[in-house]
Amino acid sequence: MSRVVHPEHTRTEMTWIVMPGHCNALGTAFGGQIMAWIDVCAAISAKRFTQGSVVTASMDSLVFEAPVHKGDVVVLQSMVNWAGRTSIEVGVRVEAEDTDTGTRRTTARAYLTFVHLDASGKPQPVPELRPRTDDDRRRAAGAEARREQRLDLRRVLKSKRGA
Repeated sequence: MSRVVHPEHTRTEMTWIVMPGHCNALGTAFGGQIMAWIDVCAAISAKRFTQGSVVTASMDSLVFEAPVHKGDVVVLQSMVNWAGRTSIEVGVRVEAEDTDTGTRRTTARAYLTFVHLDASGKPQPVPELRPRTDDDRRRAAGAEARREQRLDLRRVLKSKRGA
C-alpha cells in the first residue's frame, strides 16, 4: 500500500528580512531573490511530501503583485496542491510584513512543479495526496487545469519545432 499524505502535512512557512543586499537601486527586493526564496520554500514542501529527493521542473504563473521594500519581513507559505505519478505541484504565496504596523500584504504567488527522483536520478512514484477540505479540492482542481495548460503548450511547441 502506498503512503497517503494530506496537503496540510506539507505546509511550509519561511521568513526573511529584506536586507540592502537583496535590493535594487529603488530599495525593493530583486525579483530573482524572491524567486529563489519561492523555490526553496516550495522544495521543502515537496520534500516533506515525497520524503525523498526532488528537483524543480518548472515555475509558472509567477505574478509579482506588489513590491517588497528593504526592511520588510517576507513571509513565504507553500503547500502541495496536486500529485501525479512522479510529479507534484506546489503553490507558494509571498507576503511582505511591515514590522512597524504588523500589516501584511500579498506580494507574489507562484506554482512550481517538482519531480521525485530516486538515488540514480530517475523519476520515481510519489505518495498519494488526499485532499480533506474544500480549499484543498479547489487547489487540486486548479493545479490539474494548470497541468493541462502546460501539456497543451508543450504539444504546440513540439509541433512547431517539427514543422
